[in-house]
Amino acid sequence: MLRSMFSAISGLRAHQTKLDVAGNNIANVNTVGFKASQTVFEDTLSQVLRNGSAPNGDVAGTNPAQVGLGVKVAGITTNFGQGSTQNTGRASDFMISGDGFFVTKVGNESLYTRAGSFDTDGVGNLVTPDGAKLQGWMANALGVVDPNGPLQDLRIPTGQVLAPVATTGASLAGNLSAGATDADTAVSSQINMYDDLGNAHPVSVTLSKSPVVAPATTSNEWTVTFADTTTTPATNLLSTTVEFSDGSGGIPAGTLVDPPGGELLIPAPTGTFAAWTKPVTVDLSSLTQFGGKSDAAAKTTAQSGSAMGVLEGYSLANDGTIVGIYSNGLRQNIGQLALATFTNPGGLEKAGNSSYRAGDNSGNPLVGQAGTGGRGSLSAGALEMSNVDLAEEFTGLIVAQRGFQANSRVISTSDEILQDLVQLKR
Repeated sequence: MLRSMFSAISGLRAHQTKLDVAGNNIANVNTVGFKASQTVFEDTLSQVLRNGSAPNGDVAGTNPAQVGLGVKVAGITTNFGQGSTQNTGRASDFMISGDGFFVTKVGNESLYTRAGSFDTDGVGNLVTPDGAKLQGWMANALGVVDPNGPLQDLRIPTGQVLAPVATTGASLAGNLSAGATDADTAVSSQINMYDDLGNAHPVSVTLSKSPVVAPATTSNEWTVTFADTTTTPATNLLSTTVEFSDGSGGIPAGTLVDPPGGELLIPAPTGTFAAWTKPVTVDLSSLTQFGGKSDAAAKTTAQSGSAMGVLEGYSLANDGTIVGIYSNGLRQNIGQLALATFTNPGGLEKAGNSSYRAGDNSGNPLVGQAGTGGRGSLSAGALEMSNVDLAEEFTGLIVAQRGFQANSRVISTSDEILQDLVQLKR
């Protein structure tokens, strides 16, 4: 009788643990990045009442007679399946799609989490709600990130100033009408060039068909003039001619032949523009002289140089790169988030605050960039919610409750039989 009571007691304990796990899952149904757990049971040692025997001659073999001694919790496993997505619109909310953990640091201890709700502290560090610092790699002054370097605290340098860059290159592209005459050939465009201090210089570009010089009957030359309009009158920076092929010499008609290589050099201005110290190379190789309208214009995408910029915001790329958005319209890398994967995530130890620490059976963290080495991709403005399935948890509650009740019945039944046994002697 005592054996059945002790087996039932082990059943009560095991099902109480199952209830505890289910209760914790339900409590965290809305916890960001939470991963549900489940309880696994296994039987304990069995008492052998009679050993088995092998067949011997005419005697058949017998099976052992064993009575189990109860149940125990074999383990509590964590389900690391993907949780649902919740869009938040906050630039500092990050979600991992796939495998991997954010790396955070509290003091000298590295922790790992799937909860991507971050914010900035008083000095710009990206931190979790409990103050752990998000880890990754910061970019250098040129916006280059070295993912092979040591991990650092990721920081958003709010108000950071991006130094101005002087213009050293520009480009003109498009067509100049082959049928144009010197009476109606002016084509105008404008290029914003910047000096060493980031001051903008609106430079007008005028292209005019050169007049025909006898005995020639046509002209393939155009006069191009660059003038800085920040002064009155405008300051002439360069005035020269460019020439297109007439089809002779095996060169296709309408293509640029002068200047050779298609580049003009505007020398650094003197006098009024003391801060403009660098010459500007203008690429004309995309200019043509074909039939049709003249539509030549400055190619802004090929122009270098910028004014001073101040960091106004940031965005996150799928590989974890944090891109700064500056007031001068430029974008430059600020840093990159690091992700860690483990050979056995189930071996991680829960550290509280939705974080884990490396365990004895988890393996060492494999830290790298998102989207590489089996790591997932990142999304900004969204969070991964809990992967708890309420229907499954409530079903588990019913099963645990019935298991608990059944084991309690075994105890009461054993007690009644013991009572009957004691009452045999009155």
